[in-house]
Amino acid sequence: MDSHMRFSDHDNALLLLDQRYLPLRDEWYACTGLDDTIFALQTMVIRGAPAIGVTAAYGCYLCVRETLAEMGAEVGANGKWEEVLAEKLAKLKAARPTAVNLRWAVDIMDEIWKSHPGVSLAALGTLWLCKAKEMHEEDIEINKRMGDYGATQLEDGDTVMTHCNAGALATAGWGTALGVIYSAVAQGMDIKVIANETRPFLQGARLTAYELQKSGVDVTVATDNMCALLMQKGMVNKVVVGADRIAANGDAANKIGTFGVAIMAKHFGIPFYVAAPSSTFDLQCASGDLIPIEERTPREVTHPTNESQIVPDDVPVYTFAFDVTPNELVTGIITEKGILRPPYSEAIQKKIAPRKMGAFG
Repeated sequence: MDSHMRFSDHDNALLLLDQRYLPLRDEWYACTGLDDTIFALQTMVIRGAPAIGVTAAYGCYLCVRETLAEMGAEVGANGKWEEVLAEKLAKLKAARPTAVNLRWAVDIMDEIWKSHPGVSLAALGTLWLCKAKEMHEEDIEINKRMGDYGATQLEDGDTVMTHCNAGALATAGWGTALGVIYSAVAQGMDIKVIANETRPFLQGARLTAYELQKSGVDVTVATDNMCALLMQKGMVNKVVVGADRIAANGDAANKIGTFGVAIMAKHFGIPFYVAAPSSTFDLQCASGDLIPIEERTPREVTHPTNESQIVPDDVPVYTFAFDVTPNELVTGIITEKGILRPPYSEAIQKKIAPRKMGAFG
């Protein structure tokens, strides 16, 4: 499943399957400029760390197109377009705080800009669009490599629990955590999935179940508060989740509730894996304590279906969108470079740091 995100050269637009309406209907959202792209990122039209990164890469190009349209003849007359474009990139970069892939993608484009002094705005746009398309395709290939590594940790007949959606919909295609499952199934394994509903936005119930069912994978949805019971009954063999940011010591930020699932998995002796590409590692962040935790609109809690209100008026709600799982609860981190094992600080420096330093090449 990789048709949920595509760039239209004819329309100069990034077309996204609007995930706010899944699984009930398929609607498409077009990003043609900065505001459209930020709206898509902030309102969950598109979500998932790798997908956010690819969207941001295309968003940089759309900022160029927008600047060309806004400034017209002035572009060739002076260098003011550089200030205008830099301001747009800063706004895009700040659209969502937790998923480091957004910053990573904008930084890659900024590095391309810096490495071409004197480049025209139009030529920069061409460079950025080519790079965005390359990142789009590369993400799919990375996910497939990650899936193949991760599949070695599963056994025929396993039931895998996952939390949130870390599948094709959260990436350019194939997926991270679900990519592990897709690869195992492709290799002939009989794998069943328990998708935690993942309140309050219900990414597990709405999105993970949607794409697994479409892909023919056996999936059952469980409410978040069933996790301990399911594990106690021996109904879970492995847990595989994605991540929005992984610190240099292996602490991993993922959708709210993941930390609790990891604690329960540790208690019941169930292996707990995190699947994420190199782009999700933040080597400048020493530990999970330094990862910013996004707080979202209270309406996601008070109106979980965006229609029915379940909380009385004027009662405050907590709106934390992510939590951080400490590295000591993680059995292994599945990446496109292989499976990292404790001690994670050493493994990340050996396997991930060279990749991150070469990411702009």
